[in-house]
Amino acid sequence: MHRPAPTHPLVTPEPRHPSGQRLLPLGALAAGFGLFNVAALAQVAPAAPAAPAAPASAASAAKGATAKDGTVLQTISVNAKVETDQNSVRATTSTVGRGNQELRDIPQSVTVITEKLMEDRRVDTVKEALHYTAGISFQAAEGGEEDIRLRGFSLTASGDIFVDGVRDTAFYERDVFNFDRIEVLRGSASMLFGRGSTGGVVNQVSKAPLLTNISEVSTSVGSGRYLRLTGDFNLKTSETSALRLNAMTNNADNHGNKIDKFGVAPTFRWGIGTADEFSVGYYYLENDNGVNYGIPWLRENDSGGIGATNPGGLVKIDPKNYYGAASDYSAGYASYGTAHYTHRFQDGGEWHTVLRSGGYDRDQRASTIRFCVRTTNAQTGVVTNPDCPTVAPTQSTLTDATPLTRGTNNKVQDLAATYLQTDYTNKFVWFGRKNEILTGIDAAREEFNNYNMVLPTGVVLNKNDPRTTIGTPNDGTSVDEGLRTKVKTRNFVAKALGVYAQDLLEIAPTWKLLAGLRWDKFSGDYVSPPAGANPELSRSRSDSLWSSRFGAIWQPSETSSWYASYGTSFNTSGELYNYDAQGSNTPPEKSRNIEVGTKQDLFDGRVSARVALFHSTKYNERNRDSPDGQPLEFYVLSGKRHAAGIELDLAGRITPAWEMFLSYAFIPIAKIDEVGPGGTLTGELEGQRPSMTPRHSGTVFTSYQVTPAIRVGGGLNFRSSQTPNRNPPGIVAPSFVTGDLLAEYAFNPQIAFKLNVINVTNKLYADSLYTGHYIPGQPRTVYATMTARF
Repeated sequence: MHRPAPTHPLVTPEPRHPSGQRLLPLGALAAGFGLFNVAALAQVAPAAPAAPAAPASAASAAKGATAKDGTVLQTISVNAKVETDQNSVRATTSTVGRGNQELRDIPQSVTVITEKLMEDRRVDTVKEALHYTAGISFQAAEGGEEDIRLRGFSLTASGDIFVDGVRDTAFYERDVFNFDRIEVLRGSASMLFGRGSTGGVVNQVSKAPLLTNISEVSTSVGSGRYLRLTGDFNLKTSETSALRLNAMTNNADNHGNKIDKFGVAPTFRWGIGTADEFSVGYYYLENDNGVNYGIPWLRENDSGGIGATNPGGLVKIDPKNYYGAASDYSAGYASYGTAHYTHRFQDGGEWHTVLRSGGYDRDQRASTIRFCVRTTNAQTGVVTNPDCPTVAPTQSTLTDATPLTRGTNNKVQDLAATYLQTDYTNKFVWFGRKNEILTGIDAAREEFNNYNMVLPTGVVLNKNDPRTTIGTPNDGTSVDEGLRTKVKTRNFVAKALGVYAQDLLEIAPTWKLLAGLRWDKFSGDYVSPPAGANPELSRSRSDSLWSSRFGAIWQPSETSSWYASYGTSFNTSGELYNYDAQGSNTPPEKSRNIEVGTKQDLFDGRVSARVALFHSTKYNERNRDSPDGQPLEFYVLSGKRHAAGIELDLAGRITPAWEMFLSYAFIPIAKIDEVGPGGTLTGELEGQRPSMTPRHSGTVFTSYQVTPAIRVGGGLNFRSSQTPNRNPPGIVAPSFVTGDLLAEYAFNPQIAFKLNVINVTNKLYADSLYTGHYIPGQPRTVYATMTARF
């Protein structure tokens, strides 16, 4: 994907190398490799680590000096070095609220994963980055697409992934090579973004051209024959214009689950810092990766069949084992262009407009892995899987010889999307009170096509010859997927229009009130082409809804902010680009989020801390699991559920040499309050805890500058036990803790080496969960990265 200048470009001086040369913020560029960031290098070599940056507002006045001729020289104000995403795991501002705002002025939970943190934690993809913040869990959906859960509520399925504030709904593996940071806004956000989930949104912030000449190239090698090359090239073309090009290529055997992708993202920006600023850019990412569909849950024993007294857990295998076919793949591309315009008025107001249009293609050929069991049709006597045992294995009977079967799950889709957003921001005094207003309009058109992959008559593709077993992962079995023919099964056109306004009003020197209101109209048109004797089928639905956002902020000092907020959101029936008979007649889900919290600066402003208490409720929740006696795909309004808990973030430098990032979520209360009129669900039942809502989750990472050239660090990641859902009952993903290590050495300010070890103990754990299977988390992986700047 491309990225133009940020929606609200910063016109502040770029950070500088000790030599005086401007430094280029090298975004997640080598993100995945824990590549050195420029500012960090400037701090660690060759000089001793620099003291952490003071807030931008802090300045020290240099006393007037006397020249040799007796003249008193003018007093000069010297600003402290500004803290940036490139030299700190701490962020003080965010663009997730449609404008560059101080985090202390946002009455809602926001976690920022900076470039420095992504580099230190060796992040390649957005999913990897989200592992390093609390309250996040992952669903391995039946179609192979993984859903992201925040506070237990869906994000991906409801389109709550954004790039620079513009919706990014397509299913694809998002690489961070062109991103500076990842922002996570927690809680209802429809007033800002339109249709959206209860959990919040994830915003990917792209790299923008800067007025400097500097480049960075990184090479990373690692376990599983891993090789990744990234380049970040910034060219100042005039006093007010610049060109930036980010590129990436990544290949790995990955123990059978291959990685093969590349991306390029050029952006040209001109009029920087002037009244009229423009940027145009293009983003392209192509994936031809493997797809790990996971492995089935394993019952403790075979007594009583399925039931809560017969718990299920993990198959004890090496985490790196891959049981898919060698011909399985997840291919596709994301390709879009973006044009951005900012006009700055003399009174301080800014008018921002962004237009993005692009296409996304997905072609997934996956193997559903299950235990192989021999069955006999009672009527015909036909035997299926005659080479397999008659009962499924248990934890006591599983051996390396236990056979597996590979089913087929293909997903072929494409999406064309166009988005237009324009908004106006300004600060002014109205009736003697300071106001910060935001108002705007956004519009979207998305056209989605889904296809079945059909084999010619008489052609069979057998992924089970030879039969694979627990002891023979990555056995090389392959079929010719090119024999399948693509047949369109549905077309869905979604149109959305939103109008919004918000005001942050200062009612007293230490008190601010926030109020926002938005109106949305969403319409969807579904068409299923005729197939055989089945005629064309079409369904439509249109909804208009209001969303609101209110907050109160008390700021008794520059380092302390307390807030309370209320927000609403909604999810339409067509968010997955599909209408069945029930869905097209189902009104939107509605949600609300109530939150109180505080944001504090500690250790002389070097560390930022956030604590929030939240209560999120979703009404009219749809459920695709069928009620007893009802056909599959019958929408159930499961009524209502809620989650409540506490979140804690801490980020910054405890001392000039010791840096820490901590993110923790405790959700002790989560409950299905009501089920819908369809009756008892075979999935989540009334009174039960919702699936994929762990009580405890989080991460902590710390690093220490041992010498001017050497830095070491490490981190822990943890998640308490959770369930994939309640059907079948008894399945539980155990709690886990994994550890990571970091060591880096700066030869000089231009060349650096970094070593990362992920999951140092090779812990086996269930990372993404679904009813019939789970996907293990990343095995022990070692990465070595060399970075050069010139």
